[in-house]
Formats: sequence, structure tokens, C-alpha cells
Amino acid sequence: MKNQAIPKEIVQIVETLEKAGFEAFLVGGCTRDILLGRTPKDWDITTNATPEQIIPLFPKTFYENTYGTVGVVNESAEDERLKVVEVTPYRLESSYTDHRHPDEVKFSETINDDLRRRDFTINAVAVSLSNGAIKDIVDLFEGLKDIKDKTVRAVGNPNDRFIEDALRMIRAVRLATELGFTINIDTEKAILSHGKLLEKISTERIRDEFVRILMSPSPKAGIELLDKLNILQYIVPELLKAKGVAQNQAHAFDVWEHLLRTLQHSADKEWPLEIRLSALFHDISKPETKRISHETNQITFYGHEVVGSRVTKKILERMKFPVKTTEKVVKMIRWHMFFSDTEMITLSAVRRMIVNVGHENIWDLMNIRICDRIGTGRPKENPYRLRKYKAMVEEALRDPVSVNMLKIDGKRIMEVTHVTPGPKIGFVLHALLEEVLEDPKLNTEEYLEKKAQELIILPEKELEALGKQGKSKQAEAENENIEEIRKKYHVS
Repeated sequence: MKNQAIPKEIVQIVETLEKAGFEAFLVGGCTRDILLGRTPKDWDITTNATPEQIIPLFPKTFYENTYGTVGVVNESAEDERLKVVEVTPYRLESSYTDHRHPDEVKFSETINDDLRRRDFTINAVAVSLSNGAIKDIVDLFEGLKDIKDKTVRAVGNPNDRFIEDALRMIRAVRLATELGFTINIDTEKAILSHGKLLEKISTERIRDEFVRILMSPSPKAGIELLDKLNILQYIVPELLKAKGVAQNQAHAFDVWEHLLRTLQHSADKEWPLEIRLSALFHDISKPETKRISHETNQITFYGHEVVGSRVTKKILERMKFPVKTTEKVVKMIRWHMFFSDTEMITLSAVRRMIVNVGHENIWDLMNIRICDRIGTGRPKENPYRLRKYKAMVEEALRDPVSVNMLKIDGKRIMEVTHVTPGPKIGFVLHALLEEVLEDPKLNTEEYLEKKAQELIILPEKELEALGKQGKSKQAEAENENIEEIRKKYHVS
């Protein structure tokens, strides 16, 4: 185990409490992460001081809860995780009638009482500090051994811990997934016995743990563990319908395995939550749209993307995901089949697709397609077809070479030359375009207005010839741009 450096803001809070005559320990996930050599996501300090004793010790705090937790504010901290640090009195907790929150919270005077109420042994290790380093370790439940053995084990009787707060069952899976740990056998048995208690837990709390599983390095293993422990049914029961649903010859796996492998690739690429959700749910409606042709004996899933987008919308709304997240994921799933029609795709079709999903989403859609391909069991992430798609998307997204690129338009030319509308305006624009293509630095309002005044007095035939030269240069530049894009993706 490697000791992680303790930030000065944390050291200062601990020292302030101790100088005032109180005990202070780092506890919970931050202690576990320090002992694992990981950077803590947040910091928790526990003390025998009460909220009324904690608050006067610090320049800025807030206290708005029933659990005694005081937020100590460090506005000057560069790390966002250190701007507010929670300091909580040692606590004793009573029964949990609602399986979510303790019926009563009492403050204690000993660290041992506080550690007994914790969820898992790896989170029930407390450390004191001296000169910014670990001084003493309080480990009542062999948490250090479990950290070494990479085991998630409930504190005390696991049945009691999960009856107190049923969300701990999903948290056990989340911790195992994030840390690469296994779950202790007795703890697993207790989860298998008490899964139904999750029906009493708020959707938001379940969603937050589920998201952390998805955002872990190994979400596939996390979903499989949720399924093994029979608690996935209380989170996303729709996924279970995918188990055992065979697919056509293009797929090496059933729908369930395909979805999990697609999700895992999105995690391997460290892509954001919206892509991971889209990867997990993109084929969620294949079970209900599956058909087998009597004539060819071929399996089809016609319309699964349309049905799947509706089902996914219901899932994400039920789990109370933000509207923006829901809208994007639903859109990704609705159009994810676009890139599968390899023979029919055209540049105009790509342009329509960009309109459907939005400029800001088109590359995410391409990334989902990459995950989808890997999820079928194909080893190659970026074959010719996908490179061709990418080239077409980039071609469709770019601004074409045209007079619209100029810092002047026909209306302005008429204003500065005092000429009425007519063919000469177009000739001037294309002549100006040729100059700008030769030297982009000339694309300024000042230069173009002056040059337009010079060009407009030329004979119409001469001006027309210059305009045609400009159009020819435009076509040449356009072709060069397209050729560069295709070279970039190694396609023709």
C-alpha cells in the first residue's frame, strides 16, 4: 500500500481541530483511496467535536443537515474537491425503519462507535495525521486486510447493513467494479436475500450508483455482477430481456452479450456518459422486434432502433436523468442504424443525418457505431467502411468553397461601387474569390471593398473572363479539399 500525499487544506482542518483539543481522523472512501495509492474523489473528516464546536474554528462554514455534517469552505483551494470539506461528529445510529435513513442520529465521543456504523470494512478504516502524514490507523474490522485482499465485505452482520440501507447492495457492486475487487461470500448471500428492499430506495440514489458503475473502467463486469446478484431487475429490468436472444450471422454473441461488449468498448475509449448509455441501450428493443423469415430462415430486427429509442426514453425518464442527457441518448439510439446501410449511403444522406442528430452529435454517433462494431465480435475498430463514413461526415460538415467565404457580399459591393444589380456583381465576387484563394490574407473588408471598386469599372467581357477564372479556381480548390479529406482517412 502506498500512502498518497495529503493536501494542505485537509492537514490544516485536522490540525485546527486538534489544536482546539479535539480528535480528528480521515475516514471513509478517502482513507481507502489513500491506502490504495489512489487520488480521493472527496475528503471526509470525523471528530469528537459537535457542530456547535466545529463552526467557530473556521472562517467560513455551512451547516444545513440533520446528520451533524459541517461543510468547511476553502475558497482559495485550486482543486474543486477541496473547496468544501465535510467534517462530521462521531455518530451513533438507530434503526432504519425506511431502509434508507437512520430513524435517529446521536453524536458519540469515540471513533470506534463511528466506525461500527459504516457500510463496508474498506470504508471503516480511520487514520490520524502528524505533520501531514499518516500517524495512527484505527481498524476494528480488518479493513486493511480486505484492502490488501481486494475484498468488499460488510461491517459486522451483512444482513443488518443492507436492511439498514438497501442502497448499500448496489454500492457493494459499484465499489467492486470501480476498484477491481470481489465481494465477500457472506456479503453476496445477504444481497441475494434482500434485493427486494431496493424497491424502497429513491430512484435518484439508485441512478447515481448505476452511473458510477457505467463510468467505471469495467462497466461490463459491473452489469454482470448486478445480474448475478439478482438486483439488476430493480434498476433496468428491460436489459434482462436481451439474455439468450440470438442474432444473425453478423453477430458472434446474443443481444445481452453484444450490449455489454458495446458498453465496455465505450469505457475502454473513456468516452462520456451519453455514449456509454447509448452503447448499453442501442439494441434494447431487439427482443420484441425479432422476427424469423419462413422463407429464408433469417433473423431480422426491423425497426428496433425506433422502438428502442422510445423504450430508452422511458427508462431514462424513470431514472430521472437530466432532460438534456435523455434527449441526446434517445436521438443517438433512434439513428444508430444509419451507418449500417453501407451500400446505399450517399453524401446527401449524410447531410440529412447531420440535420437529424445535430452537428454537435454526429461524431458521437460515429463513436457509437465503432462500439457497436466491436460489440459484434469483430476485432477491427476502424475498417475501410468506417473510414469512408468519417470522410463523408467531414466532407458534409465542412464549409464548401464559395463566395460566402468572402468578407464582402453583393449588397456591400453595390453600396461601395454604386452599381445596380446585374451580372457584373457576380463576376466581381468570383474574381475576388480567386484572389482570396490564392492569398487568404486578402480576405478583409478593407481590401475587398477597394478591389471591388477597381474591378467594377472594367469592361464587362474582361470582368466576365475574370469571374470565370474565379469559378475555375473555386472548383479546383473544392476538389483539393475533398481529396485532402479522403487522404486523411485513406479512402478513395
